[in-house]
Amino acid sequence: MTQRAGNAPDAIATGKDATARRALQVFIAVAGCLPVFAGAAGIVAGPRFLGATSPWPVDLDSHMRFLSGVFLVVGLAWWSCIPSIETKGERLRLLAAMTFAGGLARLASLGLAGAPSAGHLAGLAMELVAVPFVVLWHARGVRMGWRRPG
Repeated sequence: MTQRAGNAPDAIATGKDATARRALQVFIAVAGCLPVFAGAAGIVAGPRFLGATSPWPVDLDSHMRFLSGVFLVVGLAWWSCIPSIETKGERLRLLAAMTFAGGLARLASLGLAGAPSAGHLAGLAMELVAVPFVVLWHARGVRMGWRRPG
């Protein structure tokens, strides 16, 4: 039988709890690839990464590379939540708020400028649907008493 935090404060995640904990870690590892790789590509290629053809305004290049750097670091920060995920609630919620806010801005763009490419629509779904789900998944796990195995 799986131990719960209320019964044993030092319980280790076992059974379904361990599987759910590991599944969240894997989800964050895979989902974190998007901002890491897109951020790195944007830093290297600038607006060309999104299919823009030069010449483009220097300010656009500068802004694109800056935001790509931020995007890269946000992805790395998501990955930093993976080890000892049960102790990373504050960091996870801050990253989720940042990501969700970016999704709201992307949603505003959809309304103001029209539908972006399929990749950006997938990003929108991750930002506004998957990220809140991750926060709820994590909170449930912590309530269930997740502890680092071993």
